[in-house]
This record gives sequence, C-alpha cells and structure tokens, in this order.
Amino acid sequence: MRVGQIPSAGTGRAPVTAVLLRSLLPRVWRILPWKALAAAGGLGLLLAGSARWTEQAPGEDSGLVLLRLTALTGALGLAYVLDDPARHTTVTSPLGRPLRTGLRLALVAPLAALWWTAALLLLPDATRPPLGRTTLEAAAMATCALALATVTVRFTDGPKAGRPAAIWLGVAAALAALIPDRWGLTAAPWDPWGEATQLRWAVVLGVTTLASMACTAEPLRRRSGMRGWFGAYPAQCG
Repeated sequence: MRVGQIPSAGTGRAPVTAVLLRSLLPRVWRILPWKALAAAGGLGLLLAGSARWTEQAPGEDSGLVLLRLTALTGALGLAYVLDDPARHTTVTSPLGRPLRTGLRLALVAPLAALWWTAALLLLPDATRPPLGRTTLEAAAMATCALALATVTVRFTDGPKAGRPAAIWLGVAAALAALIPDRWGLTAAPWDPWGEATQLRWAVVLGVTTLASMACTAEPLRRRSGMRGWFGAYPAQCG
C-alpha cells in the first residue's frame, strides 16, 4: 500500500477508523480552544479558592454559591470546545462529525475532571457542600454548554460556535436564578426543596446529554452526498 493511501473497505472499517483517529489526535489537540479553556478554568479556580482569602471560612451556603459560579465559569469555557476555524474544509473528512466531536471531548474530559477536583479541594472543609450533588450540578452545566454548542454547529455555518453558546448559557443561568427555589434549580441540598432541585438537575443532565447526541449527528443533506463510508475525501481534523 502506498503512503497516504486509504485502505480499501475489505480491510475492515473499524481498524481503518482507529488508524485515522490516531493520526488526527495531534491535530485536534492543536486546534482546541486552549485560550478560552485556560481563561475559564483559571477564573473558576480563583473563585473556588477565594474562600481561603478571608480570615474566617464562610459557611456551606457561601461555599455552594462559589462552587456553582465555578461550575458555570467552567461550562462557559466548554462552550467553545467545538470551535473550528477550518470547519468548511473539515466537512469533507472521512470521519463523521460524531467521531470528530467525540475525539475532542475525549481529550478535554479528563482535564475537566481534574480541574473540578482541584476546585473542590480549594474550598475549606467547613465551606464545602455535599460533593456528589454539586458535582451533578457541574456536570449538568457542562452538558448544557455542549448541547448549546452542538445545536449552534448543526444549524449554522459559522466556524465558531462558542460565543453564541456561551451567551445563551449565560442567559439560561440568569433566568434560572430568577425562578423561585420551590420550582427552580437554586435550592440548596439542605433546603426543604433540595431533593426536588437535585432531581431537576438530573433531568437537565439527561436532556442536554441526549440533545448533544442528537445534534452531533451528520446533517441529512451531507449524508446524501457521501460516497460510501470513506469515499475519496482526504482525512482532516475538526
């Protein structure tokens, strides 16, 4: 086989896809929006660590607010993870959009988990709210950001989905803060409506995850124009 030649379908789709994914890893790593992710991550850690700057550690109520702001800041950074300046050239990639998006998320997810762990550790013990419930909220905010980004990518042609997704996420957060605790998402775990609030966060997590999966699928107009699994398109990233 000549160098650069894509193996024929008889060699099996799965091995060829794995080879293409490995070849794309360095390229995808380079084009990830590291500036936006670093800025959001750094600001989030500053928010989480601000509880240590006071002479007396704040209570769990303040710690919950700090963690929610930290999680929202991180989610605003994740809204930019699908930005692709070369989008109009990567549309012809032999790897479909779900695989390309999955590759991006596979690179970012471990770093996001480490970042959230660091944010939790920065809070003093007396300030730290229940970790499982706050982690659920953080995961729901992250999937909400990704859902907004995937919707933007699917229904627009622009190369940068992060800015509109971040704006809509900020608007959604502001509206959520205005809803009374009894029906909204802001009640603390120890409040009378805490259990119902956690259930709503779980619903947000599930719905936005499904929305992300649905909107990551290839547009129908592109599928109709594809020539087989790989066709004759060059491998690109994005």
